[in-house]
Amino acid sequence: MASPFLDNPVDIGAQIVQRALRRERVLRDKQNPLAFSDANLHEKYRFSAEGMLYLCRLLEPHIKNPTRRSHATTVPQMICIALRFFASGTYLYEVGDAEKLSKNTVCRTIRRVVIALQRYLNTFVVFPGHLPTVAIKEGFSNIAGFPRAIGVIDCTHIPISTPIKEIEANYLNRKATHSLNVQITCDHQCMVTSLDARWPGSMHDNQIFENSSLCQRLQEGLFDGLLVGDETYACQSFLMTPYPDPETTPQHDFNMALSQTRLKIDTTLAVLKARFNCLRDLRVSPERASQIVGACVVLHNIATIRKERVPDEYYLPHDDDDDVDTINRDHPAGRAVRDAITAEYFSDHLNNFA
Repeated sequence: MASPFLDNPVDIGAQIVQRALRRERVLRDKQNPLAFSDANLHEKYRFSAEGMLYLCRLLEPHIKNPTRRSHATTVPQMICIALRFFASGTYLYEVGDAEKLSKNTVCRTIRRVVIALQRYLNTFVVFPGHLPTVAIKEGFSNIAGFPRAIGVIDCTHIPISTPIKEIEANYLNRKATHSLNVQITCDHQCMVTSLDARWPGSMHDNQIFENSSLCQRLQEGLFDGLLVGDETYACQSFLMTPYPDPETTPQHDFNMALSQTRLKIDTTLAVLKARFNCLRDLRVSPERASQIVGACVVLHNIATIRKERVPDEYYLPHDDDDDVDTINRDHPAGRAVRDAITAEYFSDHLNNFA
């Protein structure tokens, strides 16, 4: 019933209803997004509650909204939004629907979190790793007896949106799809120890390596140890690759030990993509894709350090998943080091891993 003491009782009634609905929405948005079981959080975000609280503390100085408005997105909400996108790789509007936020809010939030995570790239991704070099060598040696290894290297293709016409051809890979060719090294614990995500899909793995800062630092002798790679790389004094045509038992044993050691990079890439499904198809420009890859690598290393649960299913790449063009330009110094390692560690009277 309309009140005779109000000039416009209909407008007042509408305002009351609007305020009631607004209060209800605030309560829904402000609920604790971490108040779920770890199993639920892992499925949605790939982190436990403790892990997500750690990310909140780490990133809060860089992503916190300066406004005190009651509807401002909170830091836990922002972390959930970004992790939901990284973990699912779904469209932004679907992430928004799941988190009860608009697509524009989701887009801005993901961008802010990606930039914040990029700040920590050189903190969490270091070569040859966070452990002492001696411990890294021992960790690799325990796999199959391969000596002096301080890292394993490979490249993987990350699909992206079609770039602008001026550069489109550069990003066409050998499967005629657009991608980044991302170079990654890892240690024996599947921690990413270096990342180069700036090259187009048409670039060959070996070409990327020879243009990388990691290669330059290895050439300068800054590290005591060897990288391990497959036949897509040229054998160098600091990068061991398989014998292309092994003729003796020690050479076969060398190749076997190298292959088993190399599995660490296959596992690392498989777990990385299983944790963050967005890396299976980034519908963004090359520059944005490179930044998202960096953010996911930082998160992967944080998850590894904190011993977060590894996805239940991940699949090692098949030979035809990446660039398999072989390189036959082994350096003389690389061949000499390879032969010396074979003679010292894989001769019949010394080999304990045959």
